[in-house]
Amino acid sequence: MDRMKAMTVFVAVAEAKSFAAAARRLGMPTATVSRRVAELEQHLGARLLVRTTRRVSLTDAGSAFFAVSRRLIEEFGEAERVARGEFARPKGELTITAPIVFGRLHVVPLVSEFLRAFPEVDVRLLLGDRNIDLIEEQIDAAVRIGALAHSSLVATRLGGVRKVVCASPAYLSEFGVPRHPKELATRDCITFSGLYSAQRWTFRAGRKLAPFPVRSRLVVTTAEAAVDAAVAGTGLTAVLSYQVAAQVRAKKLKIVLSDYEPADMPVSLVRPGGRLVPAKLKAFVEFAAPRLRARLVDP
Repeated sequence: MDRMKAMTVFVAVAEAKSFAAAARRLGMPTATVSRRVAELEQHLGARLLVRTTRRVSLTDAGSAFFAVSRRLIEEFGEAERVARGEFARPKGELTITAPIVFGRLHVVPLVSEFLRAFPEVDVRLLLGDRNIDLIEEQIDAAVRIGALAHSSLVATRLGGVRKVVCASPAYLSEFGVPRHPKELATRDCITFSGLYSAQRWTFRAGRKLAPFPVRSRLVVTTAEAAVDAAVAGTGLTAVLSYQVAAQVRAKKLKIVLSDYEPADMPVSLVRPGGRLVPAKLKAFVEFAAPRLRARLVDP
């Protein structure tokens, strides 16, 4: 029995809490995954997993073995990367994730520059608004918007973005500039459902945050659609500042109610913690951080 392979299969099952999900992740038949775990349990003389019809959970022995196995797998992976020279010079594949709009506007141009500067590095860029588990999904780095939960991730602060309300000059000329969030209850509003509900938007009221009712004439599921509708004069929308920076600079949109904006949301570049950082990842962080900071300029 190849114990490293068996441990890898066991860790995948424990993390996915499912033999079928682990099999899909590993690209193996479910029966093979189940057999590998059974062989490992027989070799150790201990039951590692409790199997039910709905889920798989760890036994006490399984929890202890899982912690050690995951650490050994990570160390073995680092040893392989050292042998391949990935710690000596930037080379190999780098996997990065970022929010969709931020990634399209800022990370894609940055990655294009990075690839020209480092010809031995390839990049797999995953754009999505869901926070992915970097360790479980084997992600090298991620751009995160918002407060970070306490974790083992190493974070590099890039700056901040604002939640802004904006509308086209033509709309504001026809209907007037709102002076207080309470006026949004009688205005035409475009709600991006990924940021606020269709009924209420949040603003700063003194030292606290408070919800204010809005009249959502249009509800959309992407920030791009909200911005396009605002440019077209449909009404006022609330989005993140970087999502409208180009339109504000081009005077297609104007920011209003800035005195009531919530506090800035931090933007960070995060990576898994570890004793050894591959040269490709170190190079990307050093390359990306100053360039992303320069791009995070308020409109």
